[in-house]
Amino acid sequence: MRIVSSVKQYAMKGCYSRYFRWSFLSLLLLVLACSCEKEEGEGGKCSVYGKVLVKDYNAAFTVLKEEYYGPGIWVYIVYGDDRDYSERIQTGYDGTYEFKYLRPGDYTVYALSKDSTLQTNAQVPVIQQVNVPKDKKEVEVPDLIIFD
Repeated sequence: MRIVSSVKQYAMKGCYSRYFRWSFLSLLLLVLACSCEKEEGEGGKCSVYGKVLVKDYNAAFTVLKEEYYGPGIWVYIVYGDDRDYSERIQTGYDGTYEFKYLRPGDYTVYALSKDSTLQTNAQVPVIQQVNVPKDKKEVEVPDLIIFD
C-alpha cells in the first residue's frame, strides 16, 4: 500500500512538474513575442537623407547676401522620443547628409542656426519631423534652412 501511495504521489509530482514547465515556457514565449517590436534607432535597413541650405544675411537680417548648400554643418538626429540627440554627422561638400541603418519609426532631424528674430545670440534648432514607414528604405527630408 505504501509503495502504491508513493508511486501515485511521484506520478502527481511529475504531472504537476510538466504542467508548470509548459506554463512557464508558454509565458516566456508570450513575453518574447510581445517584446519583438523594435524601437527607433540603429540596426535597420532604412536611411534618412537631405541637404542643409544656408541663407547668409547681413547682421540685421535685412539683406540676403547669398544662398548655398552648406558644407561641414552638423546635423543631428533624435531616435523616437529620446531627450537628446542620438547621432550627429557633418554635411558633405555639397551640403548633403545621410543617416543610415535606421529602423522604421519616428525621428527628429535638426541643424543649428542663427536666430533670425535677433531675440538671442544663441543658436536655435531648425527641426524636421520624419517618419520612416516599414515599407520604405529611404526617406528624403525637406531642406533644413539655416541662417548665417
